[in-house]
Amino acid sequence: LFRSREYVLMAHLEQLISRRVLGVRHGSLTLPRWSEAAAWLSLPAILGVGAFLRIWRINAVGFNSDEAVYAGQAASIASDPELLELFPIFRAHPLLFQSILSLGFPFGAGDLFARLVSAAIGIATIYMVFRLADLLYGRKAALLAALFMALMPYHIVVTRQVLLDGPMVFFATLTLYLLARFVTTGRPAWLYATGASMGLAFLAKEPAILFLAAIYAFFALSPEIRLRMKDLAISAAAMVLVIAPFPLSLFLAGKTETGGQFILWQIFRRPNHEWDFYPTTVPEVIGPMIILAAIAGLWLLRRERSWRETLLLTWIVVPVVFFQLWPVKGFQYLLPVAPVIAVLAARTFGRWSPDTAVRILRRRVSGALLVSLAAGIVALTLIIPSWQRLQPPTDDSFLAGAGGVPGGREAGEWIEENTPEGAQLMTIGPSMANILQFYGHRRAFGLSVSSNPLNRNPSYEPIPNPDLMIRHNELQYIVWDSFSASRSSFFSDKVILYADRYNGRVVHTETITVTTPGGDKAEKPVIVIYEVRP
Repeated sequence: LFRSREYVLMAHLEQLISRRVLGVRHGSLTLPRWSEAAAWLSLPAILGVGAFLRIWRINAVGFNSDEAVYAGQAASIASDPELLELFPIFRAHPLLFQSILSLGFPFGAGDLFARLVSAAIGIATIYMVFRLADLLYGRKAALLAALFMALMPYHIVVTRQVLLDGPMVFFATLTLYLLARFVTTGRPAWLYATGASMGLAFLAKEPAILFLAAIYAFFALSPEIRLRMKDLAISAAAMVLVIAPFPLSLFLAGKTETGGQFILWQIFRRPNHEWDFYPTTVPEVIGPMIILAAIAGLWLLRRERSWRETLLLTWIVVPVVFFQLWPVKGFQYLLPVAPVIAVLAARTFGRWSPDTAVRILRRRVSGALLVSLAAGIVALTLIIPSWQRLQPPTDDSFLAGAGGVPGGREAGEWIEENTPEGAQLMTIGPSMANILQFYGHRRAFGLSVSSNPLNRNPSYEPIPNPDLMIRHNELQYIVWDSFSASRSSFFSDKVILYADRYNGRVVHTETITVTTPGGDKAEKPVIVIYEVRP
């Protein structure tokens, strides 16, 4: 009991020190104090920059496949008459974010509204990173962490889209903050709130359940933290209570079989990338310099190691190891580690003594200037690639989850205006089918969808006999697109074969402007719509 109370008192003392209440910083008595007024003026500026990077030309390019699916689910929840029959409500993931989006569809909301909601959640995550770093390492580190997060290409790209990963990262970061509050205060109420926030993270996207393993690893590696089983049980009950509406809605809607089908499909899905996908892709979009800064801080400040670093490192290691071993890899799957890396990098600049930096370099230079210059360089290495990624794509070499699809919205709108109601289309794959269904309000089938239930998304309907459907006039249009064709030349050739076999006539083409090897501008077809007849 004495040790437990002693630990709580020490935690309170550390919290006071980190917030400059005593006028000093943990590990040093000589560093300058930060003005509270200057800090609170800097934070709105950082949030403003983050907002600009997430909103500028946010709707210049239409939805990609995942965006169309989640927005379509939201429309179905709102009982939108044009999309209700095209997008089933229950698919692979819980429905927290989709339910939030559904509030706008009765008022005519579309893709712009959905993306703005996602961007707003991304901006809220920047503030959450600020609060987390302020709690752990003080105000200076908090401002730097918020700045790094505001400028990070990885977070900007994902939160400009209608994806579930942005909301999941917000709630995961909130969970991490609440857990840190529990450790610093020793109050069980913060642990209960941690459980509830963990439930919200799961309802945003179910991979968030991985952070239960991170929490377990943290407590296992931090024996000095006293944890009562009663408090842990109440926290777990809070999480279950928050999650319960999702399985309950599946049961009441008679869709429990659908949930089982999605689980089987996820387990038996084929790998979609090579094993080195994450090591070669994610560091570039997080920022190599910010990763190096985080690693350098772990080494240079190793004498200050405490439960804080244990907590942050477990939050990184668990999802990285899991998704590296998991055969299916997605561009945005590792986004939850980005806020933690931003905090660790900010710790390096906010907690590392400038005198130490000068002594290592053995030069007569202002230590504060040196550290500030290094932090500015890291920020600069983030803003340049972020700005480049805001430009609309000019070719078909994009990653799923990394941006919209040029021409998809325009092709869908043309279909809605120029094809009869009830018309049906055949596309190369389900990705373009989702986009055209959302914008064109016509049912579309992907030729590449497997007839084997174990090898396809349960929401997708295969075409068992395309010839028969065309001859019976059940398919009136065939759509070829360069994005799907670049990933499956076999089904691209099959689509062209059916268009030739049934006297396909090109009725619409979407193009993008590309630069030729000679430096000239040219129009490249990206979506071609054929009308076919029996």
